[in-house]
Amino acid sequence: MSARIFHEVDEAVDIVKDGDTVLVGGFGMAGMPVELIDALIRSGASDLTIVSNNAGNGDTGLAALLAKGRVRKVVCSFPRQVDSWVFDGLYRAGRVELELVPQGNLAERLRAAGAGIGGFFTPTGMGTLLSEGREVRTIEGRDYMLEYPLKGDVALVAAHLSDRMGNLVYRKTARNFGPVMCTAATHVVAQVSRVVDTGALDPESIVTPSIYVDRVVQL
Repeated sequence: MSARIFHEVDEAVDIVKDGDTVLVGGFGMAGMPVELIDALIRSGASDLTIVSNNAGNGDTGLAALLAKGRVRKVVCSFPRQVDSWVFDGLYRAGRVELELVPQGNLAERLRAAGAGIGGFFTPTGMGTLLSEGREVRTIEGRDYMLEYPLKGDVALVAAHLSDRMGNLVYRKTARNFGPVMCTAATHVVAQVSRVVDTGALDPESIVTPSIYVDRVVQL
């Protein structure tokens, strides 16, 4: 299966519909697909649920999408930092919902969705507000709470290189949530720095195989 190579970023994101759950790669701004998010803003898609590690930084990327009022709910592990003023203001005004998920649980819920796992038990969050109402099991004397897989309609990720089939190579810490999000979404759109000929990538360096990638745009 080969990904489609797009030359216009706006065309690459027209797959996102109102009400979709969109997985957005990035750890802060590292690996954040800013150009795809800018195109998503221009698309006008709204009532979105955004799954990402952070809830936006400064006034760009996710913060810009939030500021436009396109996001109904944020699922993330780190909603507040010194430059998250856009999310802070919207949340305090009751204009955006928040589902807080510990970072390891977030990654594992995404991985579970990609692996077809129906759920898993984790000790992370036990004894906090996050465990209230959850199914709990005691395993070898320790309490674990049930977490469910986290699926997306579309994943927007940033990678370093792609070949013409859509095999992706990431760059250093920008890799972060990108690979696991690619497996957890129905459709995957990747922005890359460069598209190379198929066969030019070292197979050992390919992290996300093309079978998970639908659209690639070089920026």
